[in-house]
Amino acid sequence: MTLTVGVLGTGIMGAAMARNLLKAGHVVQVWNRSRKKAAPLEIDGADVAATPADAVDGADVVLTMLYDGDAVSEVMRQAAPGLQAGAAWVQSTTVSLESVGELARFAEHQGLVFFDAPVLGTRQPAEAGQLTVLAAGPVDQRSAVEPVFEAVGARTVWTGADGAAGSSTRLKLVANSWVLAATHGVAESLALAKGLGVDPEDFFGLISGGPLDMGYLRAKGDAILADRLSPASFAVVTAEKDARLIVEAGQAHGVRMDVAAAGAERFRRAAEQGHGDEDMAASYYASFGS
Repeated sequence: MTLTVGVLGTGIMGAAMARNLLKAGHVVQVWNRSRKKAAPLEIDGADVAATPADAVDGADVVLTMLYDGDAVSEVMRQAAPGLQAGAAWVQSTTVSLESVGELARFAEHQGLVFFDAPVLGTRQPAEAGQLTVLAAGPVDQRSAVEPVFEAVGARTVWTGADGAAGSSTRLKLVANSWVLAATHGVAESLALAKGLGVDPEDFFGLISGGPLDMGYLRAKGDAILADRLSPASFAVVTAEKDARLIVEAGQAHGVRMDVAAAGAERFRRAAEQGHGDEDMAASYYASFGS
């Protein structure tokens, strides 16, 4: 099935998803606040639109991959004149639980079929079309979005039949709480090794092959030690945003997220030091200086 897909947001993730939709043979119309980030997609065959409304004009599926809930709300209001009733909206931005409900109400008002569909993965799996899509939406409408999920991901995990309930966003926040904690763990361990004069290879050798060893540690550790933090797989500023969403979600449900809160501050410090656009492993630098 060939679809017309309007992609709003062509940053690290959105651009990769748009390219994979094009590779799958779909018609793709893209928009980004900074046209410079969207322009390269024209070479791949995308129609680069001047406005959000132009990007969604005639689209069977609208895919949003923006910064946060406020950005999604603002851009979708701008897109409203081009939206067609009955189109599916795949909302893949990681947003707050409160925002999910607000966006779902907007979708209902516009006659859109709403899918809460954040993705798990960073730049490399996004570019390879190997994301994990966490999706919630009406069973009888899923066939409309499954070709999109198949183009951008290797696996779709259905979490519920009501996108407005935010079951996929809830699962995404839980998963991200682990990813961010693991990232800080790598960063702090290597920062401590530097401070104590311990060779990082001695640390890696100590845990090699045991239950404390894992591929993620090696990947982020190598990136830190080789200073390969650009281009980012997942940027510090976005990681800080997600950390704060995790803390807020926990607070709203009576759960203290002390590690996530401290982690958000580490990301903030790293961004203030000039590492905001680097990979989130740049949390390492927050261990040094004031």
